[in-house]
Amino acid sequence: MCGIFGIGGHDDAANLAYLGLYALQHRGQESAGIAAGDDDGRLAVQVGMGHVAEIFREEVLRRLPGRRAIGHTRYSTAGSSVVANAQPIVVRTSMGTLALVHNGNLTNARELRRELERSGSIFQTTSDTEVVLHLMARNPRRDLVDSLMVALEQVEGAFSLLLLGENVLVAARDRHGFRPLLLGDLDGAPCFASESCAFDLLGARTVREVELGEVIALRLGSPELESHRLRGTVRPTRCVFEHVYFARPDSLLFGESVSEVRRRMGAQLAREQPAAADLVVPVLDSGLLAGLGFSRESGLPLEFGLIRNHYVGRTFIEPKQSIRNFGVKIKLNPVRGVIEGRRIVLVDDSIVRGTTSRKIVRMVREAGAREVHLRISSPPTRWPCYYGIDTPTRTDLIAARSDIEEIRAFVEADSLGYLSLEGLLSAVRSPGESFCTACWTGDYRVPPAGEERAQAALFPREEEGR
Repeated sequence: MCGIFGIGGHDDAANLAYLGLYALQHRGQESAGIAAGDDDGRLAVQVGMGHVAEIFREEVLRRLPGRRAIGHTRYSTAGSSVVANAQPIVVRTSMGTLALVHNGNLTNARELRRELERSGSIFQTTSDTEVVLHLMARNPRRDLVDSLMVALEQVEGAFSLLLLGENVLVAARDRHGFRPLLLGDLDGAPCFASESCAFDLLGARTVREVELGEVIALRLGSPELESHRLRGTVRPTRCVFEHVYFARPDSLLFGESVSEVRRRMGAQLAREQPAAADLVVPVLDSGLLAGLGFSRESGLPLEFGLIRNHYVGRTFIEPKQSIRNFGVKIKLNPVRGVIEGRRIVLVDDSIVRGTTSRKIVRMVREAGAREVHLRISSPPTRWPCYYGIDTPTRTDLIAARSDIEEIRAFVEADSLGYLSLEGLLSAVRSPGESFCTACWTGDYRVPPAGEERAQAALFPREEEGR
């Protein structure tokens, strides 16, 4: 779940890309990078490990001149967490120097990479994103946009990407629209971002979503945007987990307010999974709006019984399990005066491995809660995602091998209730078939390939309601 930002035709392009990435920091905290292009076609790039503000000091941004820039903040799903895999990935080809940033995951990347290596390609990263550049290099065209489209018609899976060439800035989105990508306008300068919150920071206007299968080109010296289409069937398959967890609540995503969707999820959760309790306590920050919806619907007061240290990142998207475990302890702290002696409804967005939820439940009990009723504003996560979320095998997912009562016992809650899939989709209010729900149902509309298919079949598929 990376964040990408791009802008063309603005004198302050690199600084604006920095601010755009700053707004998208929640989408990835491992590395960040910016590539900028000047009017002579030269590209400059800076990447580093860590957070955006740590990497892009004022003196660094001064080394990124030009009126076009693309940027990336990374959360790894394919490729290890090392600086070599930080994006933008920059290569020199017969079509000139190219820089590419990508949000998503290509399901046939391993097969394509093996084929490319057999034909002589030498890869400099372990990221699936580099496959696109090699496909372009193998199929050069006079027009860079044509070469990109030839490459994108060979890849499968999820991609929202930005490509910076010596004379063009290109944005592209896969035919299914798994990952968000928006087109904006900043005083006449076109810009692109994973979420609208990046435009809000800059004072840019959100124009529309980049459409499914659309490739948009902004050529050097031209104020007009070109729109092209990838061949093949277009079937909306947007990731609904963006609404559940990843997107910032102040963003508009897939045409809806994230904050409103999460409140409706919490309200529906209260209707489906009520609890005899005294107080609603959200797990900050991801459970806050669902907790607010649960509180309003149930009539139970909401109080901040857990306080978050905001100088700690999101524990789910840290790359190592050891960091995740330690992060729970330093990220959240219970407020004994709020919790002690009360029956608590603890509201969170999801349970993945179960270890974090168990630590939080224990923390609340140690603060004196009489009872802890855990409520989750999404269905049980039983299947791995191959489109950009780091759940690579079913063995990592507690709901793939345990029923709800077993999960309740593991996390040590007095009761456990999940939002149903039907309830979640009713909260989103868009046609349910337009979303990807594979992490809950195992319905992969773009099937995993090769080794991923074998991993997905680790356990027999359970019937809904298990």
